[in-house]
Amino acid sequence: MNLTINIYYTGENGSAKKFAEEMVSSGIVDRVRGEKGNLKYEYFFPMDDPETVLLIDRWESQEALDEHHKSPMMKEIADLRDKYHLHMRVEQFVERK
Repeated sequence: MNLTINIYYTGENGSAKKFAEEMVSSGIVDRVRGEKGNLKYEYFFPMDDPETVLLIDRWESQEALDEHHKSPMMKEIADLRDKYHLHMRVEQFVERK
């Protein structure tokens, strides 16, 4: 069973894009991608909403996602989200094999 989580980060004055850029430049994205069970961690920019960034986050199991949520990286991500004053909307999809 794979889990796909779409997280929409929305801010003002380009803050969502700056957040994504800092996630990459700080190395957090590479660290998440290196976690056991991570299958995808990529940012996209919707053409019709310049103040939103979409993160597609995919995991091989709920257990792998739970371990990620317990990791110290989650505080780093939350701190960056607060720094850029972002709001989140989350969608989760379960793919059964």
